[in-house]
Parts: sequence; structure tokens; C-alpha cells
Amino acid sequence: MRQQYDIIATTAMGLEAIVAKEVRNLGYECTVENGKVMYKGDESAIARSNLWLRSADRIKIKVGEFKAYSFDELFEKTKALDWEDYLPIDAEFPVSGKSVKSKLYSVPDCQAIVKKAIVNRMKNRHKQVSWFAENGPLFKIEVSILKDTVTLTLDTSGTGLHRRGYRTDQGEAPIKETLAAALVMLTNWNADKPFIDPFCGSGTIPIEAALIGQNIAPGFNREFVSEAWGWMGEKVWEEARMEAEDLAKYDQPLDITGSDIDHRMVEIANANSFEAGLGDLIRFKQMQVRDISTRKEYGVIVGNPPYGERLGEEKAVERMYREMGQAFSSLDTWSIYIITSHPNFEQLYGKPATKKRKLFNGFIRTDYYQYWGKRKPREN
Repeated sequence: MRQQYDIIATTAMGLEAIVAKEVRNLGYECTVENGKVMYKGDESAIARSNLWLRSADRIKIKVGEFKAYSFDELFEKTKALDWEDYLPIDAEFPVSGKSVKSKLYSVPDCQAIVKKAIVNRMKNRHKQVSWFAENGPLFKIEVSILKDTVTLTLDTSGTGLHRRGYRTDQGEAPIKETLAAALVMLTNWNADKPFIDPFCGSGTIPIEAALIGQNIAPGFNREFVSEAWGWMGEKVWEEARMEAEDLAKYDQPLDITGSDIDHRMVEIANANSFEAGLGDLIRFKQMQVRDISTRKEYGVIVGNPPYGERLGEEKAVERMYREMGQAFSSLDTWSIYIITSHPNFEQLYGKPATKKRKLFNGFIRTDYYQYWGKRKPREN
């Protein structure tokens, strides 16, 4: 099997630079396009990427890329790829698809043609086999066509990387773990600073902060579909997990607090924290944002408050934004980061942001408002 693969880490729009930084921190040079970060690596790179990338959605292998303007062209160029290097004879290989601004716009037809081409290729390589039972390991194939360029990929993650495995329950509109991690990584927080999430909901942002603070790989306690692939090998995953265990800083003390107005969410957050293996490392308590105060200095607040998009919610949310601004006004050494889709947040909060960044929370276009606190004086 070839040792180097074309790897794609897919990502939500606006998070590409964060994922690229994570990929480089793992030791791989990369390039960035809308919604994806591309790099080369071996089997170890695939395992490590799945275990460590906090803000990526999935890790895929690019099997091939080509132009196609007809179904015949799609069939022949798909068939020409080395599918037998990836798929065992008993592989289960469903094909999903999407097509944007391309002559081949019928996605079901494209899926069927790619499937047929792969079967044809496999039959030519395994002449003794006339029918594939597809009762073995799962290889999820995607045909993606953008402006007549076809990209064929294998999904190595299985369930999306945001599924860390620690959510025992959640609220009505939970933030994805991958976005929560990105929100923390976009701040100036480190494990030596106090951290507060005043709208903690099911605890996702504080939990992601704790995982970052103790350098715990976010995928450490879950499984990936490519673990069942023979050519990946058990040793690859074993070594990747041993590395993650060695690099974790379980003894790192943390000062992380999450609060929410709903006592039920506080209970859920506590349960999720324990499920994540963090025990009582994070303090969760019931509290309104207007009541938040602290004598600690040089901390970080990250909040994902209600946006006021539901009918009848807007007035209450706007009042809460004003109260938030008043409560935080005395925290001049704290850096405050709030994500919301509300267009008048700065006016309601009572202060223009130092910086703001466009992000997407699911399909909702939001801004990440950043208020930088005073810098801590250097010790002589």
C-alpha cells in the first residue's frame, strides 16, 4: 500500500485557518481552500488527525480528482483509479454525492455511475469474484462535483468529529463541539487563566476548554470507521493513542466555570463533564448573566447566548445583552468573546468590539465579537 495519501480535513466555513494551524501543529504542511484543509501524510497522519483535530468536521482521503463533462467520462475516469488498493473484496462501500454548477447535475445518477465503475474495476482485479457481498468493513465514498471537477474521497472518520462521545444529553440548540473548541482557540486563553462561560447550556464550551487546557486529544474516547480497515493496521491506532496518552496533562490545574439560567442544563452539563472524564474539574452553577462578578483578574469569558431569532424572544434577548454589557463593564482586565447573529449586538452591549470575525453556527451566519482586556504587567 502507498505510504502517502492526499488527506482532506473538512471544516465549517470560517474555521479553515484554525484547522490549518492545528494540522501544522501536528507536523504537516498544508494548503487551504473554502471548507477544507489539504495535506499529505501516511496512515499515522490519518489516525493522528482524527484523534487530535478539534475544529475539523471529518478526515477524508482523496482517491482521485479529474474533469468530467459526461457520464461516460465519469465512469471511465473513476474506473481508472486504484480502488483495489483501498477496498477489500468484502468492503461495504456506499456512495454519497453532491454537485454544484456542473454539467453532471443529477446526483443519484452520478452516485450510481461511480458505484458501477468501482464494481467494474474490482471485478477486473478480482477475476474470481462475480458478486460483492459488501458484508465487511465500511468505506464511505463521496463523489463531489464542483464546476465539472470531480473529487472522489473516502471518509476515514465515520461519525463526524464533533461527536466526541461525552454528551449524555443536550438542550434545544446545542453548539457543535468543533465550533466550541474553535471559539476557545480563537481567544488568548491558556490553562493558567480563569475561564467563564455564562451561557454554558449542556457544558460544551467549558468542556472543550478543559480538554484544550489539559491537552487531551478530543477523539481519545471514541471510535473511527477506519480502525476496521486492514491496511491501516491496529498498530497505527495503538501508537497514535499512546502518543495522545503521553501528551495529556491530567495534572494541569484549571479554573473553569460554566453557568446557565436553567438548572436542568446545569445538571446536564455536570453529567457531560463527568462523561468526558473531567470529573468535577469544571464548576457549573445556576446563574443569570447579570449576576456574574469576580475578583479574579486577566481571565477569559466565552459566551454563546441566545440570538433572539425565535418569535417573541427578541426583546428579552436585547435586554439580556444590555445587562451583560453592564455586568462585564467592570471586568477591564478580562477578555470577552461573544458569538451571536444579532445585528445590533455592539449597540446593545454598549461598546464596540476590538475585533469581530464572521463564523457560521450551523447554517446561521454569526459574528464573534472580541473585547480584549488589559494586558497583565510583566513581572520584573
